[in-house]
This record gives sequence, C-alpha cells and structure tokens, in this order.
Amino acid sequence: MMKVLLMGWLAVCWAVKLQAQPTAGQPYADARKGYRLVYPPNWQVAEGRQPGDVVFYTGNSPQTAQAAATLSIRPLPDNRKDLDQLASGQADSVWRAVRRLPRSRVARIEQHDAGSYQEVRYDYTFAPDGAVERTHVLGRRLWRGGYEFQLEYRAPARQEGRNLAAGQQLLASLALTGPGLPSRRTTEQGCDDKMYGIVALRFHDGQWEDDCRTIHEFLVADPAAPPKVHARVLPFQSYALAKGFDNCLYSVTKAPTDAPELVYRYNPATRQGDFTAWQLPAQGPENVWISAATDQRGDLYFITSDANLLVKVSPATNAVRVVWSADPVRQAPYYPAIGFAKAGTHANFCLTDADSLYQVYSTDGALLKVSLATQKPAPDLLPLEGLPNRGGYSDLLLQTDRAGRRRLYLAGPKALYEVDVARRRATRVRRGTYTDLAGCNLFLPPPPAAAALPTAATWRGRVLDAATLQPLPQARFRLSLGKSETTVPLTSEAAFAFPAEVGKVYAAHLELPGYLAADTAYLTLPGPYVQDIVLRPLAVGTTQQLDKVQFEQGQAVLLPSSFPALNQLVNLLTRNPGMTIELRGHTDNVGDPQKNVVLSEERVAAVKDYLVSRGIAEGRISGLGLGGTEPRASNEQESTRQLNRRVEFRVTGVQ
Repeated sequence: MMKVLLMGWLAVCWAVKLQAQPTAGQPYADARKGYRLVYPPNWQVAEGRQPGDVVFYTGNSPQTAQAAATLSIRPLPDNRKDLDQLASGQADSVWRAVRRLPRSRVARIEQHDAGSYQEVRYDYTFAPDGAVERTHVLGRRLWRGGYEFQLEYRAPARQEGRNLAAGQQLLASLALTGPGLPSRRTTEQGCDDKMYGIVALRFHDGQWEDDCRTIHEFLVADPAAPPKVHARVLPFQSYALAKGFDNCLYSVTKAPTDAPELVYRYNPATRQGDFTAWQLPAQGPENVWISAATDQRGDLYFITSDANLLVKVSPATNAVRVVWSADPVRQAPYYPAIGFAKAGTHANFCLTDADSLYQVYSTDGALLKVSLATQKPAPDLLPLEGLPNRGGYSDLLLQTDRAGRRRLYLAGPKALYEVDVARRRATRVRRGTYTDLAGCNLFLPPPPAAAALPTAATWRGRVLDAATLQPLPQARFRLSLGKSETTVPLTSEAAFAFPAEVGKVYAAHLELPGYLAADTAYLTLPGPYVQDIVLRPLAVGTTQQLDKVQFEQGQAVLLPSSFPALNQLVNLLTRNPGMTIELRGHTDNVGDPQKNVVLSEERVAAVKDYLVSRGIAEGRISGLGLGGTEPRASNEQESTRQLNRRVEFRVTGVQ
C-alpha cells in the first residue's frame, strides 16, 4: 500500500539543508540588504506590489504567472524586534494562521535557529470553500537584526509537476549574507565612534546663561575637532546623558521633582526625539538625576546627585531595576574627607568593561572606583595631576578609538581632559563645559553563536480527509518506536501533539473504517514542527500511489524492496472483499513512447501476478499501462523523472 505523503514531502521538500544549496539558474543578490538567491533560468523578475518587494515568476507577467515567488523584507514592530522569535512561538503562529484558511492541509512547518538568524519553513495547500482549484504555498520566514525576510512560492496545485521543483530550489537557495541592514535588535547593535556632551552654558543676548539642552557631537578619535551642534534638542534641562547601542541618546530632566520621571530618547541621525515608556523611580527630595552611562550589555544606568540611588534600564526587556539605594562610597575610609556638607558631589560616573565604575569628585577631579558586583569601593582615592585647582568636574567617559586604544575622558571646568589612569595624569583636549558625557563604542557585542540543537521534538498536526480536508477525530493513530507503541489522542478537531525523541524513526499507523489505512515511517527532527496526515476515503475513484514499488532498470521484474508495500495492498483487499481496483503503470518520457507503454503494461501485469499469488481473486484487479502520458513532475532532470516512474491503483468498486 502507498506510503502516505509524510515521507514523500520529507524526502522531496524538506531534505534540503537549511544552508542554501548550489543550483543551476540566475543569481540575484542585494548586498545592502544582505541576501542572495538563485532563480530558475526560464523565470522572470519584477518589482512587487509593495516597495522593495521582488517577484520571481514564470509566464508573461506576475499577475498571470503560472507560479510566482515573492521576496519581502519588513522591519519587525518595536515590541517584537528584540524577542527570540522561535521561543515566542512563530512556528505555532504560522500553524494557527494556516488552520484558519479554508480546506487547509499542512505538509510541513519546521523551525531552525542558526545563531545569526532564526527561521520557520512551511509547506501547505488550501482552497476556498466550493473551489475546485487548490493553491500550493511554500515559504521561508527568516528573522535577523529586527527584520523579517519572507520568501513565499505560490502556484495552483495542478502546476506542481511543472513548477514545484523549480520553486523548491529557489526557496532553498535563499541565503543571508554579510552584515546587511543595520541591526535593530538592542543586543546586536554596535555603537559608532561618536561621543556626546550636554552643553552647560550658552551665550544669549549678550550674556552667559544655563543651557543644559544643547548636545555636542564629537569623534572619539579627534575630540579636539569642532563638534557638530544639536542646538537645544532636549525638551528639558538635563545633567544626565547615556548613549544606547542603537546610537540614540537617553536623558532625564534635572528638575528635583521627587516623582517618577520618564526617560527621553533623542536620535542624532534624524534629530528627532520622543519619550520612552521607561520610568525612573522618585529620586528623593532636593535631589536630581546627575549622570548616566552604558555598560557592555547595552544597559543604561542613571544615578542621583547624592549617589544614593543607581538605577539600571535594560532596553532589551524594558526592565527598570534599582542597583543600589545607598551610596557604597560611604563605606570608604576617605569618605569623611569628601562627604561633608557642601563638599560637592562624587556621583558623576562612567562604567568600565569589568563590572565596575569610576566616579569623579567634583571638587578636585580625583577618581573613585566601585565594584558593581560587590558594591564595595576601592580603599583609596586616585588623585590626578594636570588639573586646575578649582571645582566643577562633572563627568567621566571611557571609550575605545578605532585603533583599539582605551581613552578615559573627564569633563572639567571649561575644558575636556583625557586621563592616563596608570600615570594618574590628565591632559587638556579642548575647551567646553559639559554637564555629562555619553558614548558606548567600547562595548561592541560579540558575534552570535549558533544555538544548540534541541533534544526534544514535538510533532503537531491534524488527521484529515484527503478529499474534503475535514478533520477525522475518530481515527485511530498509533506511533511505534522499536517494540514500544503509543496511541496518540486526537482532539475534537483531530489535532495532536506528540513529544518524540530527536532523530528516531517512528512508524505511524492510522486506521478509520471507510478509509485506506496509512502505515508510514517518520523521522523526527529537532524542535517543534507541524505536519498534517491525510487518510484517503475508500470510495470509487480514489487513487493511491504505491510507494517503494520498484523494478529492475528497464524491466518488469519486481525488486524485493517492493514486497512490503504490496503486502499492505494485499491486506487492504483482504479486509475489504467487495473492493475492486485498477492498477495504473507510468514511465518517464525517455525512449520510444510505444515501448514505454508496453513496459508500463508489463509492470502492471507483474504487480497483478504478485497480488493473485497472495490469494486475491484475479477478477478483482484490472490493469492499464499509460507509459509517459501522465507525468506528475518534470521530465527535464533525473531527480524529477524518477517521480514519474510509478505504479498506482484506483478504486473501481466498493461494496
């Protein structure tokens, strides 16, 4: 008996490795967006309906194409760009969407995590109620850097023999290349080599006045060069500025409101800004948010002027967490010398790459070091030479330039300094008074590693009527592995979910009165996947291919590997004594057409002889040799010609 389409689809459609395979055709690539593929030689290319979409099609136009594949690239919504797409259930989401389509049948939905990208592949058919023609859909959805790449093939199911193999090769050839589009994922974004400072003063109407809203932009490699000015771009006066991995700047008002405050985001590239949903806790009476910094994970930190409240904002998860609520420096032996009333602040800080931070004492520019892991300060202050003997030291920034040199900058009174920590010496770089400095190019994220393969395999699907695609919840579904057998329960919609061992071959057995029984081998793959199973009704006109029925080359001699499938057909005819069948033989189109017809007739006769020798009455079996007149796939290459060399049976009577 025929092996149901489970293994057929697995072998033909899904045996393709997730890496693109070399194939004949015309290359198509976009280095800026970061992809390449190969489309069939006789297909055409056109722009899609949406800007940026590309359509590959066969025929005269995309609108009248016999088959077409559309490639689209879309940015994910902000609330989804940082998610693990597979962990958030994309495969199940595709399955639910397909199940809502009329008369849908899932041949395969599976997922793959390649580390640098994630992917869901799918294969299904559907047809509107009342429509005879079914549509076959193959697709790949890939997620990288906050973008979704989707390549989807669609064609009438009747075109499968002509275009399906070409569509499969086109989909398999799609590969993501190079860096492509800049990543929108917070944890993958690498900072550029720019640093920023909030300008403390401005000259207006002939006099100096507080600014704290204008931002200066510098190159780390040359901070002495004239800055690019972002004039009064903050909607409030601010002392605190941090730079995110998205190369946007984050700030909060310096107003001592003692109330929760929203963090503001400013994009220097677009010169646009808006408030985020991140809310810092109340900072305490007579206190302000005085400084901000970025760590190696892209998290943002804000601290109050009394150093008693340090808060972390994680853009990847939108979490806001208090790191400490009491100043650790109060434990230091030197604290009485810097912590007396009106002594100035030591809260302005920068983060290092070793889970610690430097703070600067505003009165004389001395450095303090605190461990974030233990929340304990180093025992001694680090005084610096080369600084003026007056107060006004307002921030620190640790950066790395393009040459890989570590640079520590100090914002002092009317000047920016570069600090040599080992020599404890500061050198003036340029003029300017800044309340806070921001940058993060020190902390470029490491390249993503390939994810470990899951050890569990969950097979989801439905048992459907092959003709109507209606669910068959009364079917008996058994899976066996070795000597153990499990009955798989079906829901009222004939849906199932079976947790299997990865890489094992399960035997699937399905039975339902009035239907041809299915007996299929199934290889489980890592991770969750979806595949429906169809049972063919035992009705006049039902046609089933006899998989695994093979012959010697150019002969009508059955190979021993054919016997298990033929024995299943014997069992079917024995269980249904009123059933009659017509055997139908097919060949490819290689050679003389008339000789192919004769060969197909002889092979039908060989199958009939086998069935009769096993006790089936000769009168219940008729035969027909069709040669190469009814191909089910292209005859242009051997890989598809072999699909045309087949024997099938058609039910001609049921009592």
